[in-house]
Amino acid sequence: MAPTDRLLNHFESLEDPRTPYLIEHRLLDIIGLTICAVVCGAESWVEVEAYGQSKAAWLKTFLALPSGIPSHDTISRLFAQLDPDQLQGCFLSWVKSVSALSEGSVVAIDGKTVRQSYDRGRGKGAIHMVSAWAAENRLVLGQVAVDEKSNEITAIPALLKVLALRGCIVTLDAMGTQKAIAQQIIEQEGDYILSLKGNQPGLYEDVQQIFDHARQQGFKAMPHEAYETIEKGHGRIEIRRHWLLGEVEHLVDADQWLGLKRVGLIESERRLPGQAPTITQRYYLTSLDGGVERFAQATRSHWGIENSLHWCLDVAFHEDDCRIRTGYAPQNMVVLRHLALNLLTQESSAKVGKKAKRLKAGWDNDYLFKVLTLTK
Repeated sequence: MAPTDRLLNHFESLEDPRTPYLIEHRLLDIIGLTICAVVCGAESWVEVEAYGQSKAAWLKTFLALPSGIPSHDTISRLFAQLDPDQLQGCFLSWVKSVSALSEGSVVAIDGKTVRQSYDRGRGKGAIHMVSAWAAENRLVLGQVAVDEKSNEITAIPALLKVLALRGCIVTLDAMGTQKAIAQQIIEQEGDYILSLKGNQPGLYEDVQQIFDHARQQGFKAMPHEAYETIEKGHGRIEIRRHWLLGEVEHLVDADQWLGLKRVGLIESERRLPGQAPTITQRYYLTSLDGGVERFAQATRSHWGIENSLHWCLDVAFHEDDCRIRTGYAPQNMVVLRHLALNLLTQESSAKVGKKAKRLKAGWDNDYLFKVLTLTK
């Protein structure tokens, strides 16, 4: 079996945006070539072409390539025109074929700006993508571009809509703490943990006052759950104290937050040698029916989207330096990076980082074959 067979099957529904009588290179050939190149370290269309030229003999063992390796201009024009919603649909189809979320899986939602994707000459700002990250599976589940004239609040519902959330815990930062988003998660049979900040002023103050009162009274006559973790390393001690309270009936607009069952507080105390301790407090709304340890684990897992996805895209894929800017190409390249990252993350035989895996895949066709044939 060709290494890209299972993968490219999910891209067969893509509509080719090019003029039919001008087509010299098959759509799936260009998709297959570009996926291989991005996995192996290519970060521009010129590099995709260069990879193709250097690996042409091997690529022709499973791609048709009737007119040889396409030029970088041909590749660039295709991805600038290719419908990003269709490409996203193909990506989603593939992800569902290689992963299954278990009951209670944490799905973290967060946004990231591709900083060099702006086009000042065309008056186009840098694209901002909202992504869904499966914390336990360590997979990107999907992504949606934020409209230039909007923000994450409009993009998050569109992303949630295409995800299978049944039995999952969705975590969101304060931007996503909206009544309609909470309702959508519940209607899709998931649970939520929503970070609460000043963008919900009345509710934020209510929750803060409830916890202040409860702590002053030592939580007497107030049903609650508490959990503490202590981490030590490099001379630093970090203590995290977690509380869940079920006192939500009298909160501002409590009845408008579908599924709301608990409010949470996490207090983080950091101690460094020779310095006074620093303490921060974060408040949450959640539909979880108790289980403070699970609450603690899920909120901790949320930051995996920063460390395992956004940081990795910047360090191993140099996403913030990418100057692909034309048409739909920036968001299409984000989808290809996410696909490559998923493939490299799930390949576990090489005990090295993502950047080293990309190099190894470029050097070793057998290893690339292993990466591309990821299955459940």
